[in-house]
Amino acid sequence: MDLYQELILEHSKRPQHAGLREPFEAEVHHVNPTCGDEVTMRIHVTGEGSEAIVEDISYDALGCSISMASTSILAEESIGRPLTEVLTTYEAMKAMLTSKGEDPGDEEVIGDGVALSGVAQYPARVKCALLGWMAFTDALHQSGRQAALTQLEEGTS
Repeated sequence: MDLYQELILEHSKRPQHAGLREPFEAEVHHVNPTCGDEVTMRIHVTGEGSEAIVEDISYDALGCSISMASTSILAEESIGRPLTEVLTTYEAMKAMLTSKGEDPGDEEVIGDGVALSGVAQYPARVKCALLGWMAFTDALHQSGRQAALTQLEEGTS
């Protein structure tokens, strides 16, 4: 547990891939109305279908350590990976965070995201942890990559 707390603090103090960069296909701004956490996110995805790669996720965020760490982890675990893998990671993170502590998370799938497993026991904080991930999926919609999200929702990815 101490290691998880250290990981969260490290990602929140030194967020990975922070700062808005170009090129990008979509930019979104999300706010958690419950606590005021904010994230502006840009995504750069190249290729199509199963060949799509997340080239960059850049962001400017303001919020609690959980929100900041989760967005940093999202960027670190996603950049350079196939979009299909990133969407699998998103689903695993969402399942873990909304499990009320039942799902401890799979480090093989979500990497440093397992550090956020304890958040699932605090429903008010789940939105903080999911803020960056929700911004990411919204940016995918705005970039015209709905097909990848639809496949994920239908379980055919």
